[in-house]
Amino acid sequence: MDKITYYIWYPLIWLISLLPFPVLYALSDFLYWPVSIIGYRKKIILTNLKKAFPEKDDHWRKEILHKFYHHFCDLFVETVKLQHMSKKTIMKRITFSNIEVMEKAFENGQDVVAIMAHYGNWEYMPSINLHFKAQGYSVYRPLKSKGFDKYMLELRSRFGTGNVTMKNTLRKVVELRRSSTRFVLGLIADQSPARHEIQYWTNFLTQTTPILMGPEKIGKLTNGKIVFLKLNKPKRGHYHVDIIEFPNNVAEAAEHEITEWHVRQLEKCIRERPELWLWSHKRWKYQDVYEKDKKDGIKGTQ
Repeated sequence: MDKITYYIWYPLIWLISLLPFPVLYALSDFLYWPVSIIGYRKKIILTNLKKAFPEKDDHWRKEILHKFYHHFCDLFVETVKLQHMSKKTIMKRITFSNIEVMEKAFENGQDVVAIMAHYGNWEYMPSINLHFKAQGYSVYRPLKSKGFDKYMLELRSRFGTGNVTMKNTLRKVVELRRSSTRFVLGLIADQSPARHEIQYWTNFLTQTTPILMGPEKIGKLTNGKIVFLKLNKPKRGHYHVDIIEFPNNVAEAAEHEITEWHVRQLEKCIRERPELWLWSHKRWKYQDVYEKDKKDGIKGTQ
């Protein structure tokens, strides 16, 4: 069934990707209306917003909801367009500042762990691979639909970036280090860890939240440069990324210091432009187990 579905939607998506940006954004504006009327994951989004911004009123939260819907529709057409986007176009659509931080790391024989989030258009991020000679890799969690997973991997590798599953990340890092290959490892760090993988809790957007420890663990393993990719959307269809360097020595960083640092970076981004974060997932689904973890002595629950 999955294969049949793939052969139905793939040709349609392929044709849409051929459309010029003005037509795609007209399509996005059209899609906004059914998404808004149906109320795509409205209850989840408003619940998340109420938890994250308890000081705001319902009017403000509904305003952010509809701004999110607009951005979400833009994100859809922009991602589809990647299939036929040239290097020249993508380099105009997303720009990077402070790229020299990464270049200096490569010159010093260091690798880079680049931390990001489901914020803005994260699917444009792999194009950072066009800006340096080191090999870029994106860490991903495989999708349930094999057809859609294959499609997304094709998009993410369009500009030479490799793809590594979360399960195989450590193995890949060891392999690259043994081969002396300089690399950038892109990690989306705002996903909820699986229940059995929770190792640390912290306060994030006023909520007690379990945080993935992968970025910190891999950063310490490589003893490389750790950066946060702070993304902004100056205008429709255009993004800018400010590369922010972890300010302290990675090897000497205290336990959870790196994790707390990138969590605060993301929190600041979300407070500045809340509509750009992916609110449609259940962000705080494990809060009911916090007290149990507190009894078990999980870090961050004291």
